[in-house]
Amino acid sequence: MLIQEISEAARAAGQIILEAHDISQVVKEKPGTANFVTAYDVRVQHYLQTRLGEILPGAHFIGEEEDCTDDTAHGYAFIVDPIDGTTNFIRDYRASCVSIALAKGGEVITGVVYDPYRDELFTAERGQGAALNGKPIHVADNPLSRSLFGVGTTSYYRSKADGTFALARALFDVSLDLRRSGSFAIDACAVACGRLDLAFEMRLSPWDYAASSCILREAGGAMSQLDGSAITLEHPCSIVCGSETAYREFFERGFDRIVQD
Repeated sequence: MLIQEISEAARAAGQIILEAHDISQVVKEKPGTANFVTAYDVRVQHYLQTRLGEILPGAHFIGEEEDCTDDTAHGYAFIVDPIDGTTNFIRDYRASCVSIALAKGGEVITGVVYDPYRDELFTAERGQGAALNGKPIHVADNPLSRSLFGVGTTSYYRSKADGTFALARALFDVSLDLRRSGSFAIDACAVACGRLDLAFEMRLSPWDYAASSCILREAGGAMSQLDGSAITLEHPCSIVCGSETAYREFFERGFDRIVQD
C-alpha cells in the first residue's frame, strides 16, 4: 500500500536524523531570525525527493529546503519538511520529526509524521482514520478549563511575538497549562492522540502543517487559520487546531479576536 511505502521512507529518513553527528559543524543561517538549516536537513530532503519519486512517479515535490517549490493544486504533490524542529535538532533537544503529506488536487489525502526519538509514527489516509504505530487514535474531549495547549512562538518572525504571547496568556488563564515543543507537527499530532487539546502558531509554512492536518482531521479534530478561514497549501498562514470541543470553544469565547493575523 502507498501509505506503507511512505511510512517506510519516513522511518529511513528518521534513521538519518538519529545517526547525525557533528551537527553544529554543518549549520547555515537562512533569512529570518533564528532560522537555520543543516546539511542533514538537505540530506534527508534529497533522500525523500528521490524515494518518494520512486513510490509515485510524476508527483510534484515541495520541500522546505533549497527553494524546492512546485504545483500543489494539480495532480499529486508531496509536501515535505525533512526535519521539523531544526533548532531542536541542532541543540540535541530530541524533539524533531519527519513530516510527509501527499496532496491530490490541492487537498491532503495522506499524512505521515515520524518522530525518530520516540519511534512514533503517526499516519492517516482520507476517510480511513488516524493511527499511532498502527493503533487508532482520537482527539480528547476536554473543555478549555481542563485542557493543555501547545504554542509555537514563530521565532522567525519576531513581529508576531506580542500577539503570540497575548493569546498564550489568555489561554493560559482559562486552561490547565501550556507546552512548547519547538515542532508544530509534533504539537498537532499530540492533539490528534489526545496529549494536547489545542495548539496554535501565528505563521507557518505548508510543509509545517500539511501532513498533520490530515492526521488531525482523521483523528476527529479541526484545523484552520486563526480567523477561522480554511488553511492553504499555497503560502504561509496562521494555524489553530484542536479537538472538536476545545476548537469550538476557542472561537465561541472570542480568542480569535485577541490577535490580528
